[in-house]
Amino acid sequence: MRNFRIVPLTPEFVSKIKSSQKDDFGHDIVEQVASGYGPCRLSLKPFEIGVDKRLLLSYSPFEIDNAYNQPGPVFIHKKDVEPYSDIYRFPKEIKDDKVNFPLSLIGYSKDQQMIFTQLVGDADVDDLIAEIFDHNPDVKYLHARNAEPCCFICKIERI
Repeated sequence: MRNFRIVPLTPEFVSKIKSSQKDDFGHDIVEQVASGYGPCRLSLKPFEIGVDKRLLLSYSPFEIDNAYNQPGPVFIHKKDVEPYSDIYRFPKEIKDDKVNFPLSLIGYSKDQQMIFTQLVGDADVDDLIAEIFDHNPDVKYLHARNAEPCCFICKIERI
């Protein structure tokens, strides 16, 4: 077992968004046919461009209201999907597609201060995450983001 776990959006949060049609910032949810790969932040699977319908919302992955609390756009699948379940490994479809998912990892302290950043590049993201937690004891958790648009993909917690 690795020293981390992948944390996608929760089914409860996604259900709340779908039933209210509003995000936590009061914005209307936008439905659209996928024009990019996403991924869905619940299943952590890429969208099929031109086929899948997705919902766009604003989301903040932070718990503390400070300067690093950065809400941004995320997508969830319109249809019901299974939450990502292989939580001790980074999603393979994202990990293996370095063209459409160039990744960055951003580390935060227990006080939600940004204390670490690294582009994944050609590295194995699972090995890199484990190494970051092994060598940076002050990093409580990481955010995986698409390094180009900087969109939040998932949280990665130290265990």
